[in-house]
Amino acid sequence: MFKGITKRWMLNTLSVILTIIISIVVCLIFLVTYLFQSSVEQSLSNTSSELSLVFSGYTSDSSTSFASSARDYVENFKKKEQMEVMVINSTGRVVMTSTGFIPSDDTTLTDFDQAKESADGYAFWNGKLSSGESAMSVTRIISNDSGTVVGAIRYIVSMDPVNSRIMLVSGLIIALGLVIISLVIISGLTFIRSIVKPIRNLSLIAAQIAHGDFSASEKIEHKYDDEIGDLCDAVSDMAKDLQTTEQMKNDFISRVSHELRTPLTAIKGWAETMQLSERGKLDRKTFDKGMGVIIKESTRLTSIVEELLDFSRIQSGRMVLMNEKLDILAEFDETVYMLKERAVKEGKHLLYDEPEAVYPPVYGDRNRLKQVFLNVIDNALKYTPKGGVVAAQVIYNKDEPDIIKIVITDTGCGISAEDLPKVKEKFYKANQTVRGSGIGLAVADEIMNLHNGSLEIESGEGVGTTVTLTFPVYKEGEIQTMPENIKL
Repeated sequence: MFKGITKRWMLNTLSVILTIIISIVVCLIFLVTYLFQSSVEQSLSNTSSELSLVFSGYTSDSSTSFASSARDYVENFKKKEQMEVMVINSTGRVVMTSTGFIPSDDTTLTDFDQAKESADGYAFWNGKLSSGESAMSVTRIISNDSGTVVGAIRYIVSMDPVNSRIMLVSGLIIALGLVIISLVIISGLTFIRSIVKPIRNLSLIAAQIAHGDFSASEKIEHKYDDEIGDLCDAVSDMAKDLQTTEQMKNDFISRVSHELRTPLTAIKGWAETMQLSERGKLDRKTFDKGMGVIIKESTRLTSIVEELLDFSRIQSGRMVLMNEKLDILAEFDETVYMLKERAVKEGKHLLYDEPEAVYPPVYGDRNRLKQVFLNVIDNALKYTPKGGVVAAQVIYNKDEPDIIKIVITDTGCGISAEDLPKVKEKFYKANQTVRGSGIGLAVADEIMNLHNGSLEIESGEGVGTTVTLTFPVYKEGEIQTMPENIKL
C-alpha cells in the first residue's frame, strides 16, 4: 500500500503527468488519423480535378455521348490499382466501373446527391460499404455548357489499408506513451524512495532517540549531499546535543543532590548531637558552634532551593520582575559589603572603590540585580585561591552615555577555551571540584537579558576571569520595555 509522500506523489504529480501524456497520445492519434485521411482525400481531389480537362467544352446533351466519353476515360484511367472509378448517369445510377462490378440499384450514393447540391459540383464521402469495408470517395458532377447535369464520375478508395497504417502508428504512439509513463513511474518511485527511505529510517532513529537511546544516531547514513543529507546531519547533531544535555542534566541532578545532602547532613548531625546530649551538659561553646553550623547550612540550603526555584521560573517563563528606577551604585555597594567579611575569612582580597560621581539610574528589579551581583562575585571568590584578588569597578563615561558597566575581575584558575562558550548554558559546570549547582550563571545571564542588559565573560586558563555586566541607562520620559521572558 502506498502511503505518505509516495501516496501524495501518486495522487498529485503522477496524476498530472499521466493526464498530460494521455492527452498528448490522444492528440497525436487524432493528428495521425487526420493526416492519413487528409492524404487520401487530397489524392482523390487531385485525381478528380483532371476531369476539367477530359470533359472540357462538353456540349452534348446525349447520355449516350457522355457514356461513350466516360468509357474512354475509364479504360484509359492509369490509377486503377489505387482506386476504383465509377461512371454515374444523370439519375444517380452507376453505369460503369473500372473493376467491372456494378453495385446494385438500391446502393445509396450520398456524395452524388451532395455534389449535385454543391456549388462546386463535387462532394466527399467517408464510411462503410454494404460489404463492411471502410472506404472514402469523391464524386464530381459533369455538366454541359448549358449547366444541365449529364452524369458524374466517382472515385472510391478502400480505407482498410489506411486504417491499418493508422492503427499501427497509433499503436506505436500508445506504446511510446506507455514506455514514457513507465519510465516516469520508475524514475519517480526511485526518487521518492531515495527520499522516503532515509526519512523513514530517520523517523525510526528519532523514535529511539526520543526513548533515550542516543547511540541510535550512529546508524544515520549520510548518502546524499542535499537537503536529506543536511537533515541527517541535523538529526545526528541533535542527538549529540541531547546526549550532552542529558549527561549535563544527570550531572546537575547529582551535583544538586550532593549540594542538598551536605547541609542537610550537617544540620541533622548537629541537631542529633544537641538532642542526645544531656540537658545542661552541653557547654556554651559547643552549643554556639552547633547553632552556627545549623544556621549557616540552613541559609546555604535556602540559597540552593531559591536558585532552583528561579531556574524553574525562567524555564517556564514565569519569572516576574518588580521593576523600578534605582541607583545601581548603591545596590552594588551593598552587595560588595555583604561579601567582604567572607573574603577576609577566606584570606582573599575583595577590592572595590565606590565612584564619587553621581551616575544615572537604571530601571530594573533590585532583588534580581543583587542576585546577579552575588552570583558573579561569589563565583569569583570560589575560583580564586587564598591570597588572590577579586576587583570590582563601576564604569560610566561620556563616550557611552546610554550604558553603565560593572566589571568584576579575579585572579582565579580561569576557564579553558573549550569550556568558555558553554559556561552560561543550563546544567553546565566547567570545574567539578568546586561546590555549586551549575545553574547560577545561567540564571544570572537570563536575568540580565530580561533587563535588556548583557553578561559577558572573558577568561584564560590560569590567568583569571573578567565578567562585564552592562545595563541600559534609565531616561526620563521614555517607556521602559522589557523583553518577554525567554526560556532557557
